[in-house]
Amino acid sequence: MGQSLMKLFFDNSCHKEVKVVMLGLDAAGKTTILYRLHVGEVLSTVPTIGFNVEKVEHKNVAFTVWDVGGQDKLRPLWRQYLSNSDALIYVVDSMDRDRIGAAREEFLAIVKDPLMLNSVILVPANK
Repeated sequence: MGQSLMKLFFDNSCHKEVKVVMLGLDAAGKTTILYRLHVGEVLSTVPTIGFNVEKVEHKNVAFTVWDVGGQDKLRPLWRQYLSNSDALIYVVDSMDRDRIGAAREEFLAIVKDPLMLNSVILVPANK
C-alpha cells in the first residue's frame, strides 16, 4: 500500500495539487508540525483560533495544508474542512495520557464521515 501511495503522490510525470486537513486536539502540535514542514524549522507558536493554511511543496506535489484549531468549541466545525480533501493528518499528543480517549473519539468520528472515504490518513504521535 505504501508504494501505491508514493506512486499516487510522487509520480514524476505531472504536477499534482493535494488538499490536506490537519486535525487533532488543542496543543497536540499541529501548527508546529505545519511550520516545520513549511519553513524547515521549529517556530514558537500560539494556540490556533480558527485555522492556518500553508502550501508545502515537495518534488512535483503542492500540498495545501489546512491546520485547524482543536479547542472544544472548534471541533464541531472540523467537518467543514473535510470537503474535497485528499488526506488527513490527525496529530495525537502521545504525552497527554488524560486526553488520549478524547483524541480517539474525535478521530473515530472523523474517519467515519462519508467525506473521508477516499482520503489518505496519517496519524503521527507527537511529543
